[in-house]
Amino acid sequence: MAFQDPNADTEWNDILRKKGILPPKEKEPEEDEEDQIHQQQSVVKSYETMTLEELEENEDEFSEEDEAAMESYRQKRLAEWKAQQMKCVFGEVNEISGQDYVQEVNKAGEGIWVVLHLYKPGIPLCTLINQHLCLLARKFPQTKFLKSISTTCIPNYPDRNLPTLFIYHEGEMRGQFIGPLVFGGMNLTCDELEWRLSETGAFKTDLEENPRKQIQDQMMSSIRSSGNSLARSHAGDESDDD
Repeated sequence: MAFQDPNADTEWNDILRKKGILPPKEKEPEEDEEDQIHQQQSVVKSYETMTLEELEENEDEFSEEDEAAMESYRQKRLAEWKAQQMKCVFGEVNEISGQDYVQEVNKAGEGIWVVLHLYKPGIPLCTLINQHLCLLARKFPQTKFLKSISTTCIPNYPDRNLPTLFIYHEGEMRGQFIGPLVFGGMNLTCDELEWRLSETGAFKTDLEENPRKQIQDQMMSSIRSSGNSLARSHAGDESDDD
């Protein structure tokens, strides 16, 4: 009897397979490769729905075979993010009027922080803050810094409320500083203003602690030193009297 190949495509073998006499035909390698390619494509497709943060969070769940595809997509998303960031570089304090308010502030764009200074010429503290904002605008170019003469932006805005800083994020107000007392007068330093704006979320500062706290600590240390000196002097006077 001639040898019968159980994997041969013959009518007789098909009949034997249907009756369970022959086992099912083995899957051809080409089909396995197609399934693997299809599976990889479906995995890669899932990458396209993920942000950079999600890719990092789910990195451990992907197999080694997926790493090349995932890294390629990660680089693509990173390049897109960098391109978007480059479009959002400002670097200076721009002057606006009331007509520009909605477009420049409320519609600044997704993810954009806006620092708006309402001021008037001739008010020394307003001038000082404008000088500080120019430095901060260069240091934090991803934040939009604006200034506007108060009454051209908000009609009848009282001078007693100047200087005023409004901080917006994606069109919503996230902080405000109104009036000279809030800023501490002409002794306000650029570092102090940087710290206070960073607390609203307008940008991330590299300052390790509140500069005002350092000044307060120095003042307290000076007061304690003066007090100790007076105490020693008083004690010396009492010993002389004895």
